Amino acid sequence: MKLEFSTVDVFTDRPFGGNPLAVVTNAQGLSTERMQAIAAEFNLAETTFVLPPKDPAHTAEVRIFTPKAEMPFAGHPNVGTAFVLARAGTSYGRPVTGDRLVFEEKAGLVNMDIRREGGAVVATRLAAPVPLSFGEEIAPEIVQRACSLDAGALKLDVHHPIVASCGAALLFVELASRAALKAAAPRPEVFARELPRERIVGIHLYVQAPEGPIDVQTRMFAPEHGIPEDPATGAANVALIGLLAHYRPEAQLTLARTIGQGFDMGRPSVLEASA
Repeated sequence: MKLEFSTVDVFTDRPFGGNPLAVVTNAQGLSTERMQAIAAEFNLAETTFVLPPKDPAHTAEVRIFTPKAEMPFAGHPNVGTAFVLARAGTSYGRPVTGDRLVFEEKAGLVNMDIRREGGAVVATRLAAPVPLSFGEEIAPEIVQRACSLDAGALKLDVHHPIVASCGAALLFVELASRAALKAAAPRPEVFARELPRERIVGIHLYVQAPEGPIDVQTRMFAPEHGIPEDPATGAANVALIGLLAHYRPEAQLTLARTIGQGFDMGRPSVLEASA
């Protein structure tokens, strides 16, 4: 079987920035085990596999794999897959046109809005497949050990480290300074012992310290999924804007933020998020 695939950098406007993604556009007939093996071979944060939709009213079924496991939902794979399919204009012999694509995924239906300029696809926009939900709080000491942080690095006055999800469960931790975010380093042995992938996808650290156009800087560690650090995590930042909106002053009805990620690993990414 000859597979067709594209690789794209997501959440960037320059080569070698953003988050790389592999999109296998003719995955029909592949077993789950073969998809997982292919994702491990690509060894990118995620690889997507495009299948014909179960409902012909939808664009495609999309399955998402890290090098180690399948994901019910993830952000940058959806953005990149939508870009690839919209640019191709066809999938399994069916036209891919219009300004809205609908993907069938483990987490539910994912709507992707397409923006074109002069007929060319220039951007895609993701809507979370499920509302924000909160899970357990995690002891700050575990986060300190897992991310090599000092006790004073965590900012705990708004919320303690808490699991939240818009389709993928991550641990959200606010830090006290940009310096603390830069100093963070994952310790895989602590993740394996105290934060296995059955519990969370990874830890999403953030600091609200504006830098130029960036309102919030973030880093995401998921060593249990074979991702020491992710350059740009759509699912995490979709949930993050929901979390920030949850804790915003009641008078502030809407919230929009420009989020930076990957700057400390040499793959700068910029995401626009609103809630």
